[in-house]
Amino acid sequence: MPGSDTQRAGAYSWYVLVVLFLVYALNFIDRQILTILAGEIQRDLKLTHADIGFLYGTAFGVFYALFGIPLGRLADNWHRVRLLTLGLALWSAMTALSGLARTGAQLTAARIGVGIGEATASPSAYSLLSDWFPKRQRATALAIYSAGIYFGGGFSLFLGGKIVSWWNEAYPGGGPFGLVGWQAAFMAVGLPGLVLAVIVFTLREPQRGQSEGLIAPPHPAPFKAFVEDLISIVPPLTLIGAARNGARALMGNLLALALIGGLAAALIWGLNEPVAQWTAVAIGVYAVTSWAAALRHRDLPTFRLIVGTPAFLCIVIAYGLNAFTAYAVAALAPVYGIQTFGATIDEIGLWVGGPAILGGFLGVTLGGMAADRLRQTRPTGRIEVILFGAISPILPLVIAFTTNQKWIYYAMLPIAQFLCSTALGSAAAATQDLTLPRMRGTATAAFFIGTTLLGLAMGPYLAGRVADLTGSMATGVLSLLVTVPIALAAGIAAYRLVPLAEATREARAQKAGEAI
Repeated sequence: MPGSDTQRAGAYSWYVLVVLFLVYALNFIDRQILTILAGEIQRDLKLTHADIGFLYGTAFGVFYALFGIPLGRLADNWHRVRLLTLGLALWSAMTALSGLARTGAQLTAARIGVGIGEATASPSAYSLLSDWFPKRQRATALAIYSAGIYFGGGFSLFLGGKIVSWWNEAYPGGGPFGLVGWQAAFMAVGLPGLVLAVIVFTLREPQRGQSEGLIAPPHPAPFKAFVEDLISIVPPLTLIGAARNGARALMGNLLALALIGGLAAALIWGLNEPVAQWTAVAIGVYAVTSWAAALRHRDLPTFRLIVGTPAFLCIVIAYGLNAFTAYAVAALAPVYGIQTFGATIDEIGLWVGGPAILGGFLGVTLGGMAADRLRQTRPTGRIEVILFGAISPILPLVIAFTTNQKWIYYAMLPIAQFLCSTALGSAAAATQDLTLPRMRGTATAAFFIGTTLLGLAMGPYLAGRVADLTGSMATGVLSLLVTVPIALAAGIAAYRLVPLAEATREARAQKAGEAI
């Protein structure tokens, strides 16, 4: 497909999109199934709401973000289809292994493995879709791909509930190898990913940059660059990476380590916060800081168009805070329905999971289509959809978590899901538009830092922590709405900055040393 913005995607492009949609759906089935199993896991492993938030969000999200950077760069430099195949096989195997966990620590280790494997998915998929689809269809394609979040997340509740109910009824004292229902559910959703990995392996690898006529040459040493990225982001190798860039870079790195470590220590010992949560968050923040500093030395054009572009950072913050609340709702909504309204796990799977599929799919797809249409008339069109996604879900969320009527709760959740999800495709496409084709895997990884370190690693845990302290899960979820003004401020800043940033993309890259 030659690089022309007036062309439309061909049949094979849509086939690739369908396969990648299934990959992303399985990604979120494996990630999200923990939420419907949370009650039984809490009971068997003696965990709190904050512990579930940590397992669902932090243990997964920090390592997803940490490895997302080097894996995103590998997606920019190597064969994206092969990388995605390997990642899918890894996270599917680790999901299945979650079913063998007997302690919270073992389940944490498995969740970390799932996070590392899933970090290959979106950098590879975003980059592939940006090459298979022209710019005028990009937000729509990325929105349909992103709808896998809601299909997978919703279906995981329905599927997980059914598996647990059936297994516990068939084996009330534990089944083969002593496995109980929640353990069997992990295995049942993990193993099919190994079959899908074979299908992914057959996809064709497009020319990088073909949709825009900016064909990028193959990287001469992709794995050497990958190792360099690991050194720049995985502690304590980060100290070696910083030292390579000189004494000043090493001192800056040590200062960042001391500052971030000090803040974590103050939370742990000053406010009696959990060691695992804030140690993990501190590692993630320090690692990303180290990576950004190293990127500036190794690849100045990529640094300038991502970390050095305020418009890009504002989009990450605005959507990251959208995810902050959305992930918290996803983590606690099933348990809340069971404990508040006396619903069964089957009922929650049907009435929370089923409508979530429809609401999320429609929201992200229609939001992406709207973003593409608005973008044709003005450069700020996609940012307008991000702002809409930040404001519109507030009322249905407040109603859902304050009503004493179960049917109102069931009705409000998919409405909130629909409205919140409209921002995803537009935010993803806006960040892709601000970078060059060879940088898009890295840009995707940077974008997902906002939805993992900010949204996934913090939202579910803080909602669970507030719920534990107040005795109210509703208070835990609704307390997160205090971040909405910050999201709006970041969105408004992006609205003002994006047009110029996009218009000067090539010029700023050339000024930083890019050969175009």
